[in-house]
Amino acid sequence: MAQVQMVMPKMGESIMEGTILNWLKKVGDRIEQDESVLEVATDKVDTEVPSTHAGVIKEILAKEGEVVPIGKAILIIETDGDSVVAAPIVVAETNQSAAPVATSAPSPMATVTTSSVSHSDRFYSPLVRNIAKEEGISNQELDSLSGSGKDNRVTKSDLLQYLDNKGKQPEKAGSPAASVPASGPSIASRSLTGDVDIIEMDRMRKMIAQRMVDSKRISPHVTSFVEADVTNLAIWRNKMKSEFQKKFNQPLTFTPIFLEAIIKALRDYPMMNASVDGDRIIVKKDINLGMAVALPNGNLIVPNIKRADTYNLLGLTERVNDLAARARENKLTLEDLSDGTYTVSNVGSFGNVMGTPIIMQPQLGILAVGAVRKKPAVIETPQGDLIGVRQMMFLSHSYDHRVIDGSLGGMFVRRVADYLEGFDIDRKL
Repeated sequence: MAQVQMVMPKMGESIMEGTILNWLKKVGDRIEQDESVLEVATDKVDTEVPSTHAGVIKEILAKEGEVVPIGKAILIIETDGDSVVAAPIVVAETNQSAAPVATSAPSPMATVTTSSVSHSDRFYSPLVRNIAKEEGISNQELDSLSGSGKDNRVTKSDLLQYLDNKGKQPEKAGSPAASVPASGPSIASRSLTGDVDIIEMDRMRKMIAQRMVDSKRISPHVTSFVEADVTNLAIWRNKMKSEFQKKFNQPLTFTPIFLEAIIKALRDYPMMNASVDGDRIIVKKDINLGMAVALPNGNLIVPNIKRADTYNLLGLTERVNDLAARARENKLTLEDLSDGTYTVSNVGSFGNVMGTPIIMQPQLGILAVGAVRKKPAVIETPQGDLIGVRQMMFLSHSYDHRVIDGSLGGMFVRRVADYLEGFDIDRKL
C-alpha cells in the first residue's frame, strides 16, 4: 500500500486559503478519484473539493472550521500499489507549470477571516459572513435563521433568500434594515456639511479596485483600435434570431458571434493566448475565453468558457447565456472564474463605441467590442467607390507590452475584424 497526501487546492487567482466547512467522508471510508470529499469556503464561493486519488482515507489532517493555506496537506489517502509515500500533490491551474506556493502575505482582498463562529458558537462560512456584513445582518439575526446545510448550517442560498424576502417586506421607520439597500453599495454616512454622501465599497468592489491597480502596475498597457464593417453579420443575425430562438430556445445576441471570431484569431495567433511567469511565457493550449458581466449592483465579474474553441455557435450561445444568467443570480462556481486565458468585454451593450479595457492578470490581452452603429462609409466596387450606409463597430485591444509588441497586438485585432467582416451572410443554422 502507498500513501499520498491531498493538499488544499488552488481555487482561483488571489485566493490564498480556504475554510474547511464540512468533511463528506470519514477515516476508513473508501473513495474514488474525483469523488467529493469535503466542502471548502472562500471569500467568493462555497464549493465541494474532489479527491485526487482513489483509495481509503487513512487520516484527516484539518478540522472543520479550520482555515488552511493553499498547498497545505489536509488528507492522507492509502492507495493500492507498492510505491513509497508520495509527495504532496498540488492542484495547480490548468496549463500552467508547477510553481511553489506563495509565501508572501496575502492581500487584504484575498484574506479569509478566521473568526468563523458567532456568540452562539454556530459556524458560518467566510462567504456567508461577508455577505451578512455587507448587508448589515447582525450575529443575532444570523443565529435566528434556519439553514438548509448540514447540521442546520446557513448557506449562501439561505442568506440570499432571506435578504430577498426581507427586501419585499415594508420596514419600520428608523429600523436599521430600512437604511440598507437590498443590493449594491450602502451609504455609510454623510459629511459634516451634508453636501456629499460617503459610500463604503463592498467586498467585491474592493477586490476589483485592488486587481485593477495591480494590473496597471504589473503590465504596461497598450491599446490598438480597429473599425470593422459588420453589415453582413448584423443582417444575418437580425434575419436568423427568431428562427434561432424557435429552434434552440436560446436568444441569439451579437456576443457569441464576436467570440467565435476571437477564438479563430486566437488560433491564428497563439501567443495572445498566454501568460507571464517571471521571465517565462506560458502559452496555453486550451482557449478559456473570459467574458465580463456587469452585475445588477454595478460590480463586474469575469467567468470564462472552458475550451471555448471546441464549441460551435450554438454551444457558445448556450454557454454565454448560462454564464451571464448565473453571474447575475450569484450562482457562479470557482471553476467558472478560474483559469481564463483571454478576456472579452462587450462595452457596446452600454452604448459605448470603444474603450481601453484593463487586462485580467495574468493574461496578456483583453478585447473590448463596441456598439454596432449605422454610419456612412466608403464602399469599394469594380465600378468605383460609393458612399453608403453600413453597420460599423470599433474593436479596442489592450495588451501587455512586456510580451506583446504593437505588431502582434495590432495584427491580432485586425484578424478579428477580418473574420467579422467576412461573415457568410448565407450561413445556415
